[in-house]
Amino acid sequence: MRAVRFTCQKGCTNCCDQTGFVYLSEEDVTRAAKFVHLSQEAFEAKYIYRTRHQRRFRKPPDKQCPFLEGGGCGIHPAKPTQCRTFPFWPELVEKEAAWTRTARYCPGIGKGPLIQIGKAMEIAEEQRRAYPEDYE
Repeated sequence: MRAVRFTCQKGCTNCCDQTGFVYLSEEDVTRAAKFVHLSQEAFEAKYIYRTRHQRRFRKPPDKQCPFLEGGGCGIHPAKPTQCRTFPFWPELVEKEAAWTRTARYCPGIGKGPLIQIGKAMEIAEEQRRAYPEDYE
């Protein structure tokens, strides 16, 4: 891939409805806790499942993310790096087949301004830095 097109489509939450987890960096937790006016400790106790090497949002029984609301992301200005960088994840921008598969559920892929692959790779690198344990 040399260049791609992407722009989020108004009202679309398809990326948020995919099976999986929303992983969090330390900075993601700090930013989201501040946004919802909770201490980091209270935010973690209420919303986060922590393993030895990772932290992720707890999944409510009826959705993939506790902040997914009818109109979209309830913490949009403070959303985690994983969400903010989608679809420019290393595993998607480095493999054209993966990008094409993602376009099946993401109506924003193929629309909007042309994005040079170098810019897409810069965003992917932000994802790598935020979650190094996932990209070792």
